[in-house]
Amino acid sequence: MNLFLQLFVEYLQIEKNYSKYTIEYYQDDIQEFYLFLTQQSINKLDDVEYLDARLFLTSLHERNLSRATIARKISSLRSFYRFLNRDRKTSENPFALVSQPKSEKRLPKFFYEEELESLLNVCEGDEPLQVRNRAIFELLYATGIRVSECERLTLTDIDFSLSTILVKGKGNKERYVPFGGYAHDALELYIKQSRNILLKDQEHSTVFVNFRGAPITSRGIRHILTELINKASLNGKIHPHMLRHTFATHLLNNGADLRTVQELLGHSNLSSTQVYTHVTKEHLRKTYLNHHPRA
Repeated sequence: MNLFLQLFVEYLQIEKNYSKYTIEYYQDDIQEFYLFLTQQSINKLDDVEYLDARLFLTSLHERNLSRATIARKISSLRSFYRFLNRDRKTSENPFALVSQPKSEKRLPKFFYEEELESLLNVCEGDEPLQVRNRAIFELLYATGIRVSECERLTLTDIDFSLSTILVKGKGNKERYVPFGGYAHDALELYIKQSRNILLKDQEHSTVFVNFRGAPITSRGIRHILTELINKASLNGKIHPHMLRHTFATHLLNNGADLRTVQELLGHSNLSSTQVYTHVTKEHLRKTYLNHHPRA
């Protein structure tokens, strides 16, 4: 079974060109299913039947996992078996008829302008790490790039003359994204003043580095943003991805068209971007109710 998983991972890497993060999710989901099979004394993937798949789905619900997580796991296993069927490693796909839970329609959360000001205020400081943190924050808000895309950014990806960055997104798709004056100044200050101090004796082209001088990881960037959010004492459940949501919401609120926002975010489908129109409509509705005398 481990050999089949390895072949599937190679298929995702070479044929599907999936990112390492997506592949890690697939691996985790399949290995979790392997553990379930061991508990059920099932030794071969071809021995798994529809009822076994249903039982696995029930076990996921009993753990009170979110609908999105359960849907992802079922989708991972359906794709895994589809691959095995294609290569004649198994004869049936027990997950083909397993229904996925409908995803929860939750609007993406974003920062209001006063909340952004609070976050920017706690970014102040002249220490190398403070200058770096400011640059990360300004760039994420200015471009809407994912944390994983920020992690992969190299010095040659930045064009200061045009104020654009070359972003390597999901599936290694590339796109150019502009950034404004605040991000330009913060990024330039970091690269010229703080990056060399943080690098110490190391040499590499990754833009953002940790306190040891090594390329920063996505987990490191999330930790920095979480610390800034905590320091700003903002209320509610907040996560770093909200900067991306904020970028899109503020653009649409200020008149940007949906296709442009789609391209800037790197969404393959317009439907992924359309969720932000619901956010802006809700914002308009609340503004209307709060300010119109006859609302």
